[in-house]
Amino acid sequence: MAIKHGELVTLEELNPSSPFFKQGASVRVTGKLQEYTVETAIAVVADGNATLKIDTQHLRDISFRIGSVYQFIGELLIQPDSEVRV
Repeated sequence: MAIKHGELVTLEELNPSSPFFKQGASVRVTGKLQEYTVETAIAVVADGNATLKIDTQHLRDISFRIGSVYQFIGELLIQPDSEVRV
């Protein structure tokens, strides 16, 4: 079985009409950190007008800085209300 690689996509490409918008799709995204909540381990990154929530609970020893640019690799989790997380 082949290991899925993170497909490089822009945040604006992660919309319902995109071929990348699939539950469990492995993606690699880059964005500027807008906010980070320690209690929930949720980071919000932005690129242009698009934003994406990132679940960072499995990351260790990282000090996030608002305004810095980060790249994340993970699987899409599309919520019933169409909210998307990686």
